[in-house]
Amino acid sequence: MTSSIQLGQNVIIGQNVVFGENIIIGNNVVIYDGTQIGNNVIIQDNVVIGKQPTRAKASILPETKKLPPTIIGNGVTIGTSSIIYAKAEIADEVFVADLATIRERVVVGERTIVGRGVAIENDCKVGSRCKLETNCYITAYSELGDHVFIAPCVVTTNDNFMGRSKERFDKFKGVTVQTGGRIGANATVLPGKVIHEDGTVAAASVVTNDVQKEDLVVGSPAKKIRNVPENQLLRNQG
Repeated sequence: MTSSIQLGQNVIIGQNVVFGENIIIGNNVVIYDGTQIGNNVIIQDNVVIGKQPTRAKASILPETKKLPPTIIGNGVTIGTSSIIYAKAEIADEVFVADLATIRERVVVGERTIVGRGVAIENDCKVGSRCKLETNCYITAYSELGDHVFIAPCVVTTNDNFMGRSKERFDKFKGVTVQTGGRIGANATVLPGKVIHEDGTVAAASVVTNDVQKEDLVVGSPAKKIRNVPENQLLRNQG
C-alpha cells in the first residue's frame, strides 16, 4: 500500500491487492486477494470487493472454480454496503450507489451509474454512460449497450419455464437492450427479448415481444403506439 490510501477502521485487505493513488476506504471494508483498484477511488463503509460466488445445494448451475480477481478502474465510487463479486470489471468513473450488487463475470462500462439497491446478476455486460436506477434488476446473461436507461424497479427475466422442467437447463436467456434503449419504471421484460436502438418501454408495461428501433411501446402486453419523438432520440441529444 502507498501513503495515499486513507483507511477506515476494521478494514480487511487480502494478499496481492494492487492500489493506485489517492484511495479512500471506509470502515468495515473487505477486499479479497488480488483485487486491482485504480486511482482516485472511493470505497465507502461495509463494502465487499472480490467475493467468490457460493452455490446453493439445490442450484442447477455448475460448480465454478475460483474466479480471477476483480478489477476496479480509475475514479470509481462504490457506495455503502455494496458487494462486487470476483471477476467483475468496473471501468473508469463508474458510480455504484449504496446496497448495489454486481455479480461475477459482469462488465460495467465507463461513467455508468449503478443506482441504490440495483442487482446486476452474473455474466452480464453493461455499456458506457448507462443509468440503472434504484432497485432495478438486471437478470443473468443480459447485455446492455451504451446510453441505456433503466428506471426504478424494472424487472428483467431469463427463465421462461419459471424454475420447472429439465428442458429449461440450456434455455436461459437474458434480455438485450441496445444502445439508447430505455425502460420505464416497474416495467417487466420477458426472457430473451431485445429492445433495439432507441426503443422505449413505457412504465408498468410487460414486454413479451422484441421492441423495434425507435418504437415506443405501452401496456401489457406492450404494443407500439407511436415512434419515439425526434427530440428524444439519442442522436439528437446535446
